[in-house]
Amino acid sequence: MTPTPYRVVSRRAETHDTVTLTLEPCDAAIAPVRPGQFTMLYAFGVGEAPISVSDTGPLLDQTVRDVGAVSHALTVAGPGQMIGVRGPLGVGWGIEETTGRDVVLAAGGIGLAPLRSALLYALEHRASYGDITLLVGARTPGDLLYAAEMADWRGLGVRVEVTVDRAHSGWDGQVGLITTLVSHLDAAPDAVAFVCGPEIMMRLTARELLAQGIDDVRISLERNMRCGIGWCGHCQLGPWLLCRDGPVVPYRDAAPLLSVREL
Repeated sequence: MTPTPYRVVSRRAETHDTVTLTLEPCDAAIAPVRPGQFTMLYAFGVGEAPISVSDTGPLLDQTVRDVGAVSHALTVAGPGQMIGVRGPLGVGWGIEETTGRDVVLAAGGIGLAPLRSALLYALEHRASYGDITLLVGARTPGDLLYAAEMADWRGLGVRVEVTVDRAHSGWDGQVGLITTLVSHLDAAPDAVAFVCGPEIMMRLTARELLAQGIDDVRISLERNMRCGIGWCGHCQLGPWLLCRDGPVVPYRDAAPLLSVREL
């Protein structure tokens, strides 16, 4: 429960309300983070919040959206500022055990942040994976995360498809739901799919992936995480405490729980 002091190395604005902080340990670092895990970031004098790790090291990249008091304090933190870090916490994507298979990553909005760590891991070990496909949905072109990196990912052989809900006059890409991108997939049946975004987006996308013949679909769920270690019970979803048993879970196991209204 004691945060480890980290220092902000850099702050990069991703959108009008989202930034990526690069953090370095002031002394001893936390244990190595696996793609898909999260940390509790502590803004001193304000509080702490669960934040996905968008790049696992040796420095930590953590992408934060300004939605409350704690996240606001984090998004305005500048280089040199101290932040407390607890973790790593939760269950990761398990991409390390999926070598030899095609990889599909489907992101909605801020859901691209935890998926970025899995994508970077697959690119670092590129020879160990088959085709890599990234499907991204956002509200508007201005809400796209890591827009400058997408060209680099394409240059490394990643198939990147992007769609938005609402487009402005300069947008020449696709407009519509991310499920329309899934319907044009050409992945092997033994591919693994990682999905993160709003809950309704994950449900619809996972169903479409199953319909495309991809059986191994994993989603990252979010609930009100307070302690991060399974003590307080705030993140309970049926039999799970998502900070401990998730956030990444198999969609087939989660589907019955997600069908219960307001669970």
